[in-house]
Amino acid sequence: MRVLITGGASGLGAALATRFAARGDRVLVTDLVEPAALPDGAEFQRLDITSEADWAVARDRVRDDLGGLDVLVNNAGIAAGGRIDRLGADHWQRVMNVNVLGAVHGCRTFTPLFKEQGSGHLVNVASAAGLVHPPAMSSYNASKAAVVALSETLRHELGPWGVAVSVVCPTFFRTNLAASLSGDDPVMRQTATKLIDTAPLGADEIAGRVLNGLDAGKFLIMPDRNARAAFWMKRLARAVYDRRMLATGAKLRRTELDGGSA
Repeated sequence: MRVLITGGASGLGAALATRFAARGDRVLVTDLVEPAALPDGAEFQRLDITSEADWAVARDRVRDDLGGLDVLVNNAGIAAGGRIDRLGADHWQRVMNVNVLGAVHGCRTFTPLFKEQGSGHLVNVASAAGLVHPPAMSSYNASKAAVVALSETLRHELGPWGVAVSVVCPTFFRTNLAASLSGDDPVMRQTATKLIDTAPLGADEIAGRVLNGLDAGKFLIMPDRNARAAFWMKRLARAVYDRRMLATGAKLRRTELDGGSA
């Protein structure tokens, strides 16, 4: 298969690139900066996912060098968090521009090619935060929920063209995502960093489970137990889910009243 991965220089993107390449797929890794090492057989293309011009260059390279594309993985994104009154308009614009429009640009760029081919697979990496919505993560939750909605829409819109769509929704796993954490709320930055650093699974394990889900033709891929548990709690035990989320909100209130910003 011919695969393009955004945000492929590190974290989950790099793990996916390694997994695809290891089974003989042709992989085009894209990111803002070329990684120190690429998987055997993989190639690199600089791509700013917020730039339509960069996407056009990537599309032309795919056509010229690969002769088409089988899988587009919209993986690139940034972490974000914070209480609503601590997040400014610039923060919201950046999160939406990267996490939502970055995926939209990718889908818009390669949909015409997939239609021409009568085949293709759009893979959008969202988050469990797109399905369940904890307090003090409004910008991230909203951006990832938008990616889930985009994916579901395109699944039904493009299915008749022979184009498959999947959306990936993990919870926290060990990666460098905390380095991109956006927001001016030290409480949430500290909490998110701890959850990422102490997560039971790493990027390579998540990548393996994602590929298994893609090979099985799944639309919604929840590659870890915590993601599945939260999803089903919200659907089947809504009162319990709401109590837990409200308890988290109450804890944040006590923290704010006791210490202000800490």
